[in-house]
Amino acid sequence: MSEKFLKGRVALVTGGASGMGKAMALALAGAGADVSIGSLLAGAARADGEVSYLPGEKDLEDAKAEIEALGTRCLAMGLDVCDDASVKAFHDATVEAFGKVDILAHAAGITAEQTIVGHPDALWGKVIDVNLNGTYRAIKHVLPGMIERKWGRIVAIASTAASTGAVTSGAYCASKAGVVGLMRCVAIEGAPHGVTCNTISPTWVNTAFGRDWMTDIAEEQEQRKGEEYIADVKAANPQGRLIEPSEVGALALYLCRDEALGMTMQDLTLSAGSLW
Repeated sequence: MSEKFLKGRVALVTGGASGMGKAMALALAGAGADVSIGSLLAGAARADGEVSYLPGEKDLEDAKAEIEALGTRCLAMGLDVCDDASVKAFHDATVEAFGKVDILAHAAGITAEQTIVGHPDALWGKVIDVNLNGTYRAIKHVLPGMIERKWGRIVAIASTAASTGAVTSGAYCASKAGVVGLMRCVAIEGAPHGVTCNTISPTWVNTAFGRDWMTDIAEEQEQRKGEEYIADVKAANPQGRLIEPSEVGALALYLCRDEALGMTMQDLTLSAGSLW
């Protein structure tokens, strides 16, 4: 099959200005897809205790330029996956620009470090709303068109946290386990119509968000430098490293191949052998 096997396809990518979202957008564009990227941008309100990475307008425009340099078209917009009107506007703008949405690569996400005892309700609700409800909102807007056209690929970022636990990650673990459960239901709904749905569950990934999260744990819980914590995470991994965003992009791209039609309702672990 041609390396441009996605020529004529359109991908909608959430969290597409940075990290894993950007890596998936670049991988899909490299295979010929036109790409729409959306991201919550710096300056947006954050919940007290939220750990997130918000790129700026320049990051969004730089990501757009990188995608277009691969020879495909790109639409770049601000996006709030907690706001259904924002998700709909992003979807509708993509359809207006490119005619359809064939692929959803969903990477928007946040976390929080908090035990269940004393967990602020607002913080719990924010993590669930971004990670789980945001995934639902994105899927519900793209799925009808995919079913109608009898072709679609949905790839959502879950986490190794979906199948394990950590004492200060209750909201994150619950939200990512919910994403995996949602994926299974969408996969069954889409199966008769040529639509697949899978999750990718990475361990720690070498992104600004991942490094900020590890630094937050180090500084707030262990009173030490983030660089030390990150070095320990690498040393504890069986391969002695963090996962690179490009690996997530490559796996998402494989799931969009025609040969991957039978790969659906799967949670694919990308952990270099690590359990978390």
